[in-house]
Amino acid sequence: MKEQLTKIKLRDWTETKAHSSWQIFKIMAEFVQGFETLAKIGPCISIFGSARTQPGHKYYELTVEIARRLVEEGFGVITGGGPGIMEAGNKGANLAGGISVGLNIDLPFEQHSNPYIARDKTLNFDYFFVRKVMFTKYSQGFIMMPGGWGTMDEFFEVATLIQTRKFTATPMICMGSTYWNGLFNWMREAMLEGEGNISPGDLELIKIFDTADEVVAYIREFYTHNKLQPNF
Repeated sequence: MKEQLTKIKLRDWTETKAHSSWQIFKIMAEFVQGFETLAKIGPCISIFGSARTQPGHKYYELTVEIARRLVEEGFGVITGGGPGIMEAGNKGANLAGGISVGLNIDLPFEQHSNPYIARDKTLNFDYFFVRKVMFTKYSQGFIMMPGGWGTMDEFFEVATLIQTRKFTATPMICMGSTYWNGLFNWMREAMLEGEGNISPGDLELIKIFDTADEVVAYIREFYTHNKLQPNF
């Protein structure tokens, strides 16, 4: 019985390995499509945040305003392409007549394309890691609105890439001081002062703002001294 079970497991494992080899082509296709599409769109800002935030909520409306103002400054907007904050970002860009990009992902809940993405700038992904490469390679700034686990994943991914200089210095902004201050206090007290797991300058890489005016002023000032270019 044990030998039979082992044979079944080995057979299943062999079939899984064969399937994994073919996955490489699907992954390559997502990279190629993403690179070819996003390389043509010009400078953009990525906006992250919760898919659950509804129209009328203060952070939804703030995101619309930020996206609109960024377009007026000459930037396009990239979001995850779904509802909530993502929809708000694409809506603001769309209302201002700017570039509105959506990097969608196939999920069992919450995720569906919002109606404010330009038809030729909607990309669909099966793999989170490919999608995150697209966010990070072509964005000239990152705005973190309040969100859940997905937003935190993206927050720490981007913060790590900036901290380790895996791409050039890039504006990273967290919107909503009441939402983010607790996390930053913990990072300062536990990660920095308590255990020394980060350096004092690391937290200075990220700005916390509450208004669209602050965002626009910071990004405008940043790019008076830095080039607009892909991050790597």
